[in-house]
Amino acid sequence: MQSKKSTKSNLENYSRLFMLLGLVLALLLTYVAIEYKTMEDTDDQVMAYTTNMQDDEDDIPETEQEIEEIKQEEQKVAPPPVLEEIEVVEDDEEIEETVIESTETSEEEEVIIDEIEEIEIEEEVLEDVPFSIIEDVPVYPGCKGNKKQLKDCLSKNVQKFVSRKFNVDLAQDLGLTPGKKRIFVMFKIDKNGNIAGIQARAPHKRLEAEAKRVVGLLPKMKPGRQRGRPVGVKYSLPISFIVQD
Repeated sequence: MQSKKSTKSNLENYSRLFMLLGLVLALLLTYVAIEYKTMEDTDDQVMAYTTNMQDDEDDIPETEQEIEEIKQEEQKVAPPPVLEEIEVVEDDEEIEETVIESTETSEEEEVIIDEIEEIEIEEEVLEDVPFSIIEDVPVYPGCKGNKKQLKDCLSKNVQKFVSRKFNVDLAQDLGLTPGKKRIFVMFKIDKNGNIAGIQARAPHKRLEAEAKRVVGLLPKMKPGRQRGRPVGVKYSLPISFIVQD
């Protein structure tokens, strides 16, 4: 049996069209809502800016009083100084000129010099110099050669002289404990070459006295020199000996 219902009355055929119309309407409403909100924000900003400008204008102080004060100060400025009267001098009038005498002298002019005061220059006094740093060492009698050879020769002859003259038996008689003993002697070869200022340190007073006696017997030497001048030279001498049982 054939259906009598018309196909045009079937609404299902228009469902897609209705959906599209609904989407367009929704988009239109969304756009209108966004534009309306944007216009409200813009109007608020304009009103706030206008209000701030009015407030700033109200804060500006009046400057008429300051202008009046500046004008009063300008009026108080001192007037320019009055020039003194200028005296006009006629050309015929003679003017006294200041004469400056020259201090230069000519070759023909005799120069007179007052008495010349003599200034005494104090001679530099050099102190005693240690034997290790003396420029020119003292010269022991009979020594020759360069500086190093003269230095070695003096040390060798002093030790040889003291060893030969020192009384070794004295240490045995003093009752010292057996073993190696040492005496330290210091003296000076003065600027005349003589032995002076002898000092000694030993285990016993008699050994100190014996060391001083022997060193005092050293022969006179040629004095040492520092900067070309004779000076005293300090010399240290160790004396070693063994005390037997």
